[in-house]
Amino acid sequence: MRLYRILISLALPLLIVSTLFRVLTRREDFAALRDRLFGHTPAQNAIWVHGASNGELASARTLLTALLAEPGVRLLVTANTATGRDLVRGWKLPRTEVRVAPFDLRWVQTPILANVKALILLENELWPNRIALAHRAGVPVLMVGARMSEQSTERWARRPALMAKLLNDVALLAPQDPDSGARFRKLGAPRSAITGPVQLKSLYRPEGQRDDRLTFSRPFTVLAASTHPGEEEIVLAAFELARAEVADLRLILAPRHPRRAGEIAQLAARLGIPAALRSSKNPPQKPLYIADTMGELELFYRAAGVGFVGGSLVGAGGHTPYEPAALGCAILHGPHVANFAAEYRALDSAGGALEVRDAETLAAGWLAHRAKSPMPEVAKGVLRPQDAEKLLARIVDIVSPAPRGGR
Repeated sequence: MRLYRILISLALPLLIVSTLFRVLTRREDFAALRDRLFGHTPAQNAIWVHGASNGELASARTLLTALLAEPGVRLLVTANTATGRDLVRGWKLPRTEVRVAPFDLRWVQTPILANVKALILLENELWPNRIALAHRAGVPVLMVGARMSEQSTERWARRPALMAKLLNDVALLAPQDPDSGARFRKLGAPRSAITGPVQLKSLYRPEGQRDDRLTFSRPFTVLAASTHPGEEEIVLAAFELARAEVADLRLILAPRHPRRAGEIAQLAARLGIPAALRSSKNPPQKPLYIADTMGELELFYRAAGVGFVGGSLVGAGGHTPYEPAALGCAILHGPHVANFAAEYRALDSAGGALEVRDAETLAAGWLAHRAKSPMPEVAKGVLRPQDAEKLLARIVDIVSPAPRGGR
């Protein structure tokens, strides 16, 4: 632990320079820099929920709602990215402060933990100072949807004393999959704290978003959702192939990070594909509609008959199939789906999703499933919430008793 604290302190100048660069290049704002350096003291007895970015926090939205349903509960929600912060702010949750997460330094973390009564960490957010200081302050630590890869297990196993300090006193560890649960147990997490595997994203429910400007014909609209660098080139090439067969076809392209919309528009222009940006608020009359806004994927899954789920043609692990399944959109995905391996394996074997590998197979998948596809109904039957509802109740029981200091 001492070595980690020395290393993170030595790295501070580089972290500050990196953050300043993001501010100067307008990828973040000065508020993010302030939050990283100085943190933010939340309301007394708030529950601190931390996730890396959009995906982790979106998966926890039902959890946040369940916590806020308890009388008097206040939340501090933090993200490692400004885009994650902005996503949660857009939900306008009551009694909730949303910030960029502070650097993992003792002098930043300690004042925050003095005010909170529970710390909930989403997926693979293992920050040693944050967790160790929470244990020292008597703050229950809950790890929800916790992920641990084989490679990460080997790395953490070289620091058994550090892992013991982090895991011995966790109040609850809900792994995302059985393998992660076994790996956390191997690293020293107490058996009594580990629950069965739970996928929080299985709790997704549509909000009922509507936009009268999106007057797309669903059989003539295809979607590429949550795409990453390296995927847009394949997606646009596939769209050109598909448009050669169906001239009236339209593509909604929603990049994982909306700030990349400009470079995607330039790429489309070089290929001769007319594009409109959603942020321009102009009528979406072009063949390509670049959805460069946050928190609106529901709209786009509703508008398209078939969607490619991004992060799966590159090594990003793939994104959730629960959202398109709930919204009746046929699901296409690439081979890199480690984040939802069990779900996609079950979907593919049942005919509820289709794996694609390149522009040609993506175009063929779009054309084959854009109208009257049986995929959505099959997917709904396959993707059922596991034990997530029971987990929500257990989390609420742990974190929402009387404030710290007595009942």
